[in-house]
Amino acid sequence: MREADVAAQSPDGHVQSGRRQLNFRWSTLVILLLAATLSVVLLTTLATLWAPRIGLLVGGADFYVYRDGGRRVLDDVALYSKPIGYWKLLYTYTPFSALVFVPFGWLPDGADRHIWMGINVALMVASVLLCFRMLGYRITPYLAGISALLGIACGFLEPVRTTLFFGQINLLLLFLVLWDASRAQGSRLKGIGVGLAAGIKLTPVYFVLYYLLLRQWRAAGVAVVTIAGTIGLGWLVLPDDSWQYWSGKFLDSSRIGNSLFHAGNQSVRGGIARLTGEVPPTWLWLLADACVLAISMWIAVRLYRRGEPLLAVTVAGLSATAVSPFTWSHHWVWLVPMMVYFVHRSLTNAWWWVGAVTLYAVMGSWAYSLPGDRWPRIGLYLFAPNLVRWQPLENLHLMVYAALLIVAGVVASRLERAARRGQPPGEVTTDEAAAPDGHDSLTIERRGI
Repeated sequence: MREADVAAQSPDGHVQSGRRQLNFRWSTLVILLLAATLSVVLLTTLATLWAPRIGLLVGGADFYVYRDGGRRVLDDVALYSKPIGYWKLLYTYTPFSALVFVPFGWLPDGADRHIWMGINVALMVASVLLCFRMLGYRITPYLAGISALLGIACGFLEPVRTTLFFGQINLLLLFLVLWDASRAQGSRLKGIGVGLAAGIKLTPVYFVLYYLLLRQWRAAGVAVVTIAGTIGLGWLVLPDDSWQYWSGKFLDSSRIGNSLFHAGNQSVRGGIARLTGEVPPTWLWLLADACVLAISMWIAVRLYRRGEPLLAVTVAGLSATAVSPFTWSHHWVWLVPMMVYFVHRSLTNAWWWVGAVTLYAVMGSWAYSLPGDRWPRIGLYLFAPNLVRWQPLENLHLMVYAALLIVAGVVASRLERAARRGQPPGEVTTDEAAAPDGHDSLTIERRGI
């Protein structure tokens, strides 16, 4: 028998509830099975797996940078002095990250990038499972199966597909942050995941601010100490590389991408550049970033305090991606937790499936060749502006982010109004009995939002 969930409020204002169980439901299983099947079909047919330059199994350029960075550590070769690998890409990550990537150098050549892709898929499924855990679900075999299907379905999202193609580490960072955010507030480990993620790549430092605004002082402190530990370990093992990196190279965004106007740069700064046709002055894009940060954090804090921890951390993750000085399209893997949230809400309100389907359709890895292209372009943002003759569509990821921020804001606003009316915050218990049609009900049902 399922247990009743009783809402409680922690000292920082966060509404907490007990665990609930997601029981078998044919409709959910069939929808996610169809979505996963569709994603596999689209991923293997729109651009075949071995298609030159764009096939999912012929990529790995970024993985080779990580692998060769690890090998440079083993061979005592400078990290930042020369480009790495066949594509001659610069190493842009912290010295600590190179230590993390050392095991990549031990993988067998040829099979190494495929092994890493398999690990990435496992990380994505694990991240989906963590999302459900943050939503209050008990981990069961059925939930694990649902998470696997949803994770496979999310593989068609352009940021995820591009991450897998390049062998990027975005899904690893996503997993570390979600693991951290899913820890209980009293956990001594909370903050380590964010610290390790930020130790590998600087963008997750954003979540230290998130913890501070949530008044989770211990988690923020543990994250800062962990970050300091990664920096210290880098200095200890790689002192010369650490000096080069921390004395200025970490501020050089041109090492990440040399074209501010490239459509692949889906940051606020890149969006301003494309819309104006000029390099935006520093004060302008910093002011825009500050406005995004203020609005998004206001929403995230209220969501967290009203019992929506997953949506809160997802808003923070999407916002961190938006305000970064240079954001490749594959950095937007925070759309995965957003998809999980849509599916979760659709279990008690079918209209939320519209959001899930729309996100899937708009951010899918659709392929199309424009006249003169030697290979298909992957993602609507790369070809839709030419088809409809409306160039602002190049900023598609930012437009989707703005829409999702509005959705999150509406949810936060309704929760606040419900709280002012004296209604139980977040979630209330419902009858445990299954619906007459045989479709079981959740232990908890959301009302009024």
